[in-house]
Amino acid sequence: MVEKTIRSKVEGAKRTTATPRWEVFVRDAETEPLSYVGTVVAPDEETAHERASRLFGWYAVDVWLCPAADVVRYSARGREAEAGGDDTVPGERGGTEPRVYEETEGTPRVRER
Repeated sequence: MVEKTIRSKVEGAKRTTATPRWEVFVRDAETEPLSYVGTVVAPDEETAHERASRLFGWYAVDVWLCPAADVVRYSARGREAEAGGDDTVPGERGGTEPRVYEETEGTPRVRER
């Protein structure tokens, strides 16, 4: 049985810049789900749309923008892991367990480290 990952809210995770950041999601076809593709820095929504379209949405059917300041982050690692600290999750067995399981995705292909 697979244990659920325990995540907690990362306080103070908002990254501030003088110019707002926008998270960009695109949909390449009407039948596909939205996919996160990256971040753009722009002073307003219109400029963010122009930059996102130029960088990520050449052929996209939809481009969605979200102000990065409004994104709430939950993590199993915490901020200290990003700063170069220990990136293992408490209770995790060395990080070698596959994230895809036969029950959900068929036989996983896991590379040895």
